[in-house]
Amino acid sequence: MVSKRSFIIIGLLVCAPLVAVSVLKGESTSIADGSCITTACHTGMGKDKFVHGPVTAGECEACHGSAPRHAEDPRAHGFPKPRKTPEICFDCHDPFPKKQFAHGPYEEGDCTACHSPHGSPNKYQLVAKGSALCLTCHDEALVGGAFVHGPAAVGSCTACHDPHTADYAKNLRVQQPDLCLGCHTDKADSIRNSEFVHKPAAEKCTNCHNPHSNAKQYMLPSSAPELCLGCHKDKKDYLAQVSTKHGAIQTEKSCLNCHDAHASNVAHNLQLPTMDLCLKCHDREYKQASGKTLINMKKWLTDNTDHHGPIRQKDCSGCHNPHGSDNFRILRRPYPPTFYESFSPEKYDLCFGCHEKNIVLTRETTTLTNFRNGSTNLHFVHVNKIPKGRTCRACHETHASNFPKHIREAVPFGGWELPVSYQKAPTGGGCSPGCHVPRKYDRDKAVVNP
Repeated sequence: MVSKRSFIIIGLLVCAPLVAVSVLKGESTSIADGSCITTACHTGMGKDKFVHGPVTAGECEACHGSAPRHAEDPRAHGFPKPRKTPEICFDCHDPFPKKQFAHGPYEEGDCTACHSPHGSPNKYQLVAKGSALCLTCHDEALVGGAFVHGPAAVGSCTACHDPHTADYAKNLRVQQPDLCLGCHTDKADSIRNSEFVHKPAAEKCTNCHNPHSNAKQYMLPSSAPELCLGCHKDKKDYLAQVSTKHGAIQTEKSCLNCHDAHASNVAHNLQLPTMDLCLKCHDREYKQASGKTLINMKKWLTDNTDHHGPIRQKDCSGCHNPHGSDNFRILRRPYPPTFYESFSPEKYDLCFGCHEKNIVLTRETTTLTNFRNGSTNLHFVHVNKIPKGRTCRACHETHASNFPKHIREAVPFGGWELPVSYQKAPTGGGCSPGCHVPRKYDRDKAVVNP
């Protein structure tokens, strides 16, 4: 009977050649699969969520080369000096297409500035997650504002920037404004379907918006009107000179009360057609610092049907400068604000922009006006006087009335409202205001008034 001890001895003799073979194999210059990540030196290797392919496959030599001394002493690798990145990376990874712009680390061939060559808890073996990686090089002040752009806020810098190569400056993935409109689809519809587009919106959103963060809402570098006047220097110079600015400009929204910052179907990027836009605010009374009250113009124009020409054309800016003016009621040109005014043509420059000035320069006429008694020009009689000519506003309501030629229902004089009592006749008419006794006129046969 053979003892258990005999079996053990025989087993050792049989297995001896196998042990010898194993030792010889260990002396090979080829490192066995997995040996680098299972020895006492590299125990943590390969345990990250995202592991580089060669590490997963145990192919450390794919990047590091062979180690002839490794078999003698695992601590003395004896690796040849590895080739530099990106050359070694391009053994497996295809180079990115050559484009006009390249990210600094990629251009310098330093792939490991962003990627761990072994493994990482982050996708693509990035050495840090999201914007934390980018901010190891880029200034943290980029995202330090009170208002942060969505992609920057969630650390998705690559939503806008290509981390390797790009055709556009700043390594943008797509050219502006298409890059921005890829997310801001509400603005995309407006910009692509509007007749008038604000130049920055058509060319470069970052002319107005900081793409990362800012202290102001919408990441604007400054508020209106300062931001707007940075480009619209003609308006900046103009507003610095005029004595009266339009109230809309002096509110918090300023320019944006009237203009759309991106696009519109109305010239000058107005939010609405001119008169509709004006009546959006002038649909109520306004108490002025002087104590006078601006009327509810929307109601006035609804209640009075005979409209002044610019009102019929729905163009308030025909008479008023929408930004400001040195003239009464921010008028574009001079026009007397009073009941009486010593006459000179320059004082009626606003009216003469549309009306023939000879209407108040010619004493006798049969063609210039229907407001005449025979050939006596009654416009001349009323207006062309020194020192107390009656201004246009003495008889005419500037915006609208319910009488022909928008004649006033009553004449304002101091604190009084004197009824005009105008009566139209086939070839003339008459009135009996408080400023004179009832009088009539007739174009065909002059009336002799008392």
